[in-house]
Amino acid sequence: MSNHVYKLLELTGSSPIGIDDAVSTAIAKAHETVRNIQWFTITETRGHVEDGKVAHWQVSLKVGFTLD
Repeated sequence: MSNHVYKLLELTGSSPIGIDDAVSTAIAKAHETVRNIQWFTITETRGHVEDGKVAHWQVSLKVGFTLD
């Protein structure tokens, strides 16, 4: 295995569907401009409540990618 240098990018994804969709949305958007995404860590999960129901999720995450 070769040595790698990683860089971290902080993102927040949002979704009315759920946490997994919020994470997937953030990673898919980052993938449009960032190469070599390798892993992520969820750092915070928040929700928005309307009329006593969860209306929206926001998930903050750190995404690691290798530098060329």
